[in-house]
Amino acid sequence: MKYCKSALSAAILASLAVAAGAQAQDAGERATELDTVVVTGIRGSMERSLDTKREADARLEVVTAEDVGKLPAHNVADTLQRLPGVNISSSSADEGGFDEADRVSLRGTSPSLTQTLINGHSVGSADWFVLSQGNNVGRSVSYTLLPSELVSSVEVHKSSQAKLPDGGTTGSVNIVTRKPLQFADAITAEASLGVVNSEQADSTDPQLSALFNYRNEQGTFGILVQAFSQKRELRREAQEIPGGFFQIGEDDPVAATNPDLVGVWAPGLLGSTLFEQTRERKGGLVDVQFKPADNLTLGVSAFSSDMDADNYNRNFMLWGGNFARAQAPEPGYVVRDGVLAQASYAGDPDRDYAVYDMIYREASAKTRYATFDVDWDISPDLRSRFQAGTTKGEGTTNRQYIAEVTLARGGGASWNTHGASAPVDWSVGGDTSPAGVTSFGTWGNQLVSAIDEEDWFSADFTRYFDVGALSSLDFGLRYADHEREARSPEGATPGDIWSDLQEGATAPYPSGFADGIGGSFPRNLWYFTPGALRDAVVGNSTWLSGDDGPTGRHNYGGEWKVAEESLAAYVQANFRGDNWSGNVGLRYVDIDQDIHSYQAVSNPANAEVSSLFGQWIRVRTSNSHSRVLPSANLKFNLAPDLVFRFAASQTQTLPDYSALGAASWGSDLNKTGGGGNPNLKPVVSTNFDANLEWYFMPRGLLSVGAYAMDLKDYVAFGTETRQLFSELTNQLEDYLVSVPVNSDGKVHGVELAYEQPIGENFGVSANYTFADGSTAHTWADGSNNLLGTSRHTYNVGAWFENEAFGARLSYTRRSEFLIGLSGANPYYQDDFGTLSAALSYKLNDQLSFSLDALNLNDPEITYYQSSTIPTAFYSNGRQYYFNVRLKY
Repeated sequence: MKYCKSALSAAILASLAVAAGAQAQDAGERATELDTVVVTGIRGSMERSLDTKREADARLEVVTAEDVGKLPAHNVADTLQRLPGVNISSSSADEGGFDEADRVSLRGTSPSLTQTLINGHSVGSADWFVLSQGNNVGRSVSYTLLPSELVSSVEVHKSSQAKLPDGGTTGSVNIVTRKPLQFADAITAEASLGVVNSEQADSTDPQLSALFNYRNEQGTFGILVQAFSQKRELRREAQEIPGGFFQIGEDDPVAATNPDLVGVWAPGLLGSTLFEQTRERKGGLVDVQFKPADNLTLGVSAFSSDMDADNYNRNFMLWGGNFARAQAPEPGYVVRDGVLAQASYAGDPDRDYAVYDMIYREASAKTRYATFDVDWDISPDLRSRFQAGTTKGEGTTNRQYIAEVTLARGGGASWNTHGASAPVDWSVGGDTSPAGVTSFGTWGNQLVSAIDEEDWFSADFTRYFDVGALSSLDFGLRYADHEREARSPEGATPGDIWSDLQEGATAPYPSGFADGIGGSFPRNLWYFTPGALRDAVVGNSTWLSGDDGPTGRHNYGGEWKVAEESLAAYVQANFRGDNWSGNVGLRYVDIDQDIHSYQAVSNPANAEVSSLFGQWIRVRTSNSHSRVLPSANLKFNLAPDLVFRFAASQTQTLPDYSALGAASWGSDLNKTGGGGNPNLKPVVSTNFDANLEWYFMPRGLLSVGAYAMDLKDYVAFGTETRQLFSELTNQLEDYLVSVPVNSDGKVHGVELAYEQPIGENFGVSANYTFADGSTAHTWADGSNNLLGTSRHTYNVGAWFENEAFGARLSYTRRSEFLIGLSGANPYYQDDFGTLSAALSYKLNDQLSFSLDALNLNDPEITYYQSSTIPTAFYSNGRQYYFNVRLKY
C-alpha cells in the first residue's frame, strides 16, 4: 500500500507540473454548453456515444438510446454488458440465475463495489426476494425496477473525479433521463404497445409505455410525463443442491462401518426445482423545468416504479443429510476425487429419503425519488447547481405460504455425479405421492420488509478562467442521511394446517420439465396449488403483532438497521492546453455510522426483548470514517485521431448493509447460516488506468487499455460456530455461520475495444476484458478468489440499418466467477453466454415496429462448489418482445 500511495502522489504531482508548465490559452476559451442535437437510429446513437467518450477528460463509456425506448438492448443492464469492463448478473442473493440481468459490476469485482446513480444522484433500491430483503443486502441497485423507456443515455465512469459522488470503488454508472427543455418540438407524444412472449412459461403478456412532452415556444417552460405498465411471466426449471455437499465426519455413525468415507463429500440435498413468478411493473416519471430568467433554471422531478413479484418455488429433494451420515451405502459405491460420486442406499423402514419444500410468496419491490434542482449562472464566470432530494426503496414479502413434507419412507435412494458440468442423476424409492407424506412442517409465515431511504442536499459550483492553463475550478459539497433497515415485526403462528392441506388441490409439474438441462432425476412430480397452500395456511394460522412480548411474532433476530450520515466536500481543477487536458482534485468524505441489531441469549432473565422466536439483547455499534480521496485524469491528443489517457485515484465503498448489520440467521435443514460484522472497515482502492484510443474513421474506434486496483480492507467471508434459535426445536443450537471479515485484495487487467462501420449500412463491434483478481483471504476451498471476478469477458456484435430497416445481433460471454457462500461452502457461477437479436421497421415518422429476442441460445446457468461438486443448473428459456411505436 505504501508503494501505491507514493505512486499515486507522484502521478498527481506530475499532472500538476504539466499544468503549471503549459502555455496560456486564448482569452475567450472556456467550457460552453453544446446546442441540443437530436440523433436517432443505430448509426446516430453510436456516433453520439463515441463523440461523448472522445471528448471526455476522464475514462468514460457511454450508451445512447436510438430513440425513446430504444436502447441497444431491451433492458438497461443487458445494454451495459456490451461495454468493455462491464459484467452483469441476474441475482443478488441465493435466488439463483434468471433470464434477465439484475446487477451491474465493473472490472471483475462484485456489484456492491459499483455505484449506480440516476441523473447523478442516489436511488433507493429494493429487491423482491426475501433473502435480499434481510440476510443478503448489498449496496448495488436492482435494475429490474428501471425500465429502458425512461433512459436517454447511460454513462459508465471508469476513472474517478473529485466532483463525482463517492461510493463506487471500481466506478459508477449514471443513468440519464430526458429533460423537457431538450425536446426540439413544442409537443411530443409517443406510445409503445407491445407484448412479451416467455417461451418456457408459455405465456404472452402486455407491455405498455407512453410519453408526453410539452415545451413552450420561448423554451422557458416544459413538462415531461412518462408512464409504463409491464407484465411478464417467468418459469425456471432446475436442479438445485441447497447448501452444497457436506463432509462426512469421524463422529458420524457411518464412520464406524465405513471408515473410508470419513472426510468424503456427499450431497445433503438434491433437488428437482420448479420456480414460477409473475412480475407486474408499473410507474412513471414526471419532470418539470422552468426558466424565469436566462441565467436561472428550476426543475422538479419525480419517479416511481412498483413491481409485484409473487412467486412459487417447489423443490422435491433427496434428503442425503437424513441418511448419508448414519447409513452405510450398498457395496459398490464409488469415491472419486474425495466425493462420494456414486452410491445406493437400501430402504430403512424407519427413515425418510425425501423432503419436499413448497414455498409460495407474496412479494413486491418499489423505488421512488423526488428532486428539486436550481441551475444558476451567478455571473458569466461562475455557475452553480443546487439539488435537494429524497429517495426510498422498499422490498416486501407480505406472506410466505410454506409446506415442508417428508416422503419416501423406507424407499431407499441413489445418486451418480458427473462433476460440475452435468446434473446429478438421482432417485428415491417408496411412495412420493401426497399419500406418502409422513410429516408436515411450516415456517416463515412472517412479514419481511426492507427499507432503503436517503435525503440529500448538494451544492456545486464552477468558476471559469480566461487565461492560463487552468480553464475552470469545480468545488462543492454534498450532505446525505441514509438508512437501510430490515424489519420483521409480525406474522402468523401456524395451527393444524396439514388437516386442510392434505385434502387440497394438486397439480403436476409441466410436461418436458427440465429437458433443457438434461440429467436423470424425478420429473413426474406433483405440488399443492398456490390457492390450496394459501387457503390452508391462512385458514389455520393466527396472525400476531410484534408487541405481545414472549407470545408475539416479532422476529427480532431478523431485524437490523444501518444509519449513515455523510458529508463530502471537493475541489477539482480542470486544465487545458494545446492537445492536452485533464483534472486534479481532492474529495473529503466524513461518515458516521450507527448500526443496530439483536443478539440471541439463552437466559430470559438477561433478555431486553422476547417473542416466540426467542430472547435477545439490543446491540448498537457506532463507527466514524473520514478520508481524503485524491484523483487525477490526463488526456493527450497525440494526433487528430489518436487519444491517450491516464488516470489515478483513491476510491471508497462502505461494506454491504447486511455485512454490517445483519443478525445471525440459520437453516435448520443443514445447520448453516450467516451473520453480520458491525466492525468492518470501508473498502479503499488505489486505482491506476491507462488507455489508447484510435478513432480511425467516423464511428470507428480501436482502443487498448490497462488498469490496476489495490483493494485495502476488501470484504470476504469466514466461518464460525454460533448459537442460534431453531424454530424446529424452540431452543438455541449450534450453526456454522458465514461471517464477513476485512482482508486485502487486488485486481488488474486489460480492455480491448473495436467498432467499425462497413459501408453506410453495416457495422461490427467487439470487445474483450481480462481481469486477474485475488484476495489475501483464503476461502474454505483453499482459493483466494475475489467475489465477482470473471477472468475473461467478451462481446461481439453486428448491425444493419437503412432508412426503413434496422437489425442488431450480439453475443456476450463471461467466464466463471465466485458468487459467494452456499451454507459454509464457496460456490461459483460457470462460464455463461447469451445471444440476442433486435429487428426494427420504420413505416414512417409516426409508426414503427420492433422485435427483440433475448437468450436465443437458451443458455443453461450452472453453479458449482468445485470441479467435482455441482450446486445448481438453471434453464429459463427464450423471451421475445414485440412492440408497435406511435409518435406524434
